[in-house]
Amino acid sequence: MTGLRRVVVIGAGIMGAACARALAQDGHQVTVLERGAVAGQTSSHCEGNLLVSDKGPGMELELAKAARARWPQVAAELAAELGEPLGDIEFEPKGGLVVATTEAGGAALTGFAAEQRGAGIDAEALDVASTRRLEPYLRPDCTAAVWYPQDAQLQPTIAAEALLASARLAGASVHIGTEVLGPVLDSGGALTGVLTPGGTFPADLVVNAAGPWSGDVARRMGVPLPVLPRRGMVLVTSRMPQKVFHKVYDGDYFGTTQSADSGLQTSTVVESTPAGTVLIGSSRQRIGFTESFEVDVLAELARKAIELFPVLAGMSLLRSYGGFRPYLPDHLPVIGLDPRLPGLAHVTGHEGAGIGLSVISAELLADQVAGRAPAIGTDAFQVTRPSLSEHLNGEPR
Repeated sequence: MTGLRRVVVIGAGIMGAACARALAQDGHQVTVLERGAVAGQTSSHCEGNLLVSDKGPGMELELAKAARARWPQVAAELAAELGEPLGDIEFEPKGGLVVATTEAGGAALTGFAAEQRGAGIDAEALDVASTRRLEPYLRPDCTAAVWYPQDAQLQPTIAAEALLASARLAGASVHIGTEVLGPVLDSGGALTGVLTPGGTFPADLVVNAAGPWSGDVARRMGVPLPVLPRRGMVLVTSRMPQKVFHKVYDGDYFGTTQSADSGLQTSTVVESTPAGTVLIGSSRQRIGFTESFEVDVLAELARKAIELFPVLAGMSLLRSYGGFRPYLPDHLPVIGLDPRLPGLAHVTGHEGAGIGLSVISAELLADQVAGRAPAIGTDAFQVTRPSLSEHLNGEPR
């Protein structure tokens, strides 16, 4: 699909902002429609991870590797375009440390790291002394530890705002408080725009980047897409002298990211922020868009964090927050044009990896639209892929 001029992007979180930037920089007339506020949902309710350490060999890992190579360049581009302070997205290539606390967990972590090394990931098994040098306040009896220097972090809300500001510099416009109600079709059934309460927005291409609400947007556009919300909770401590120096998490994290279980799952993720607070995660559960405060989930996160870093036992909590991540049943995002409705594209379904994978996903879409060779293969991310086909009829499960 080439020669497009008018593009409507649905959603002004980091995924929509990245899509708007990539497409506007390609010369398209981009309009972003957001029913709430910029970065008002998932992008402001998460940790800002850019991880390779939690992904096994396969296409999601290839996407993460491409993202890790691209983000330092994007951070520099945004700083040059926007200046201080908006251009500083707090990109930190601080690395990640994955640990196990049982013999079985240690064997599993060591084996997983070996598979990743075979896929080109720098995964260094550490002895006790090396682990303590990296994280002196970590519990001393870990059974295995693997160092991932490629892991990084950025501030997700700031990054979304910066990407959108960059898109505006390239000519994009943004309409907040504007909900998409459905498609505008011509007499032949071709997509020519979207309908909102304030009127229609003409478009040659409509990009569904609505995160956990992408399934609802797809239904409104007349095609099923089995995106479901998966809720995650995070604790934030009060400011403290730095006791955690990298992103540290237990080896159970990978299993929770790949599980299809709708029930509550928790694993330990602990990291510091430039502000001096400590972020503690993570939980996953599919409970729809329920926003109720769940003390038992937060208590479980706190307990596991203290087991990993006993020094946290004396810290007070500043706040907690929860957010919804866009879950797809085969654990791969959808990135690309939808042949069921020509003129519609989706960039969604990244679940908890969406912050880190946003820019590369947007650029892969822009490549498809322009007819350029993409940085990596995209067949695995198409809505027509076999692993998703059984879920495209009826309601998502």
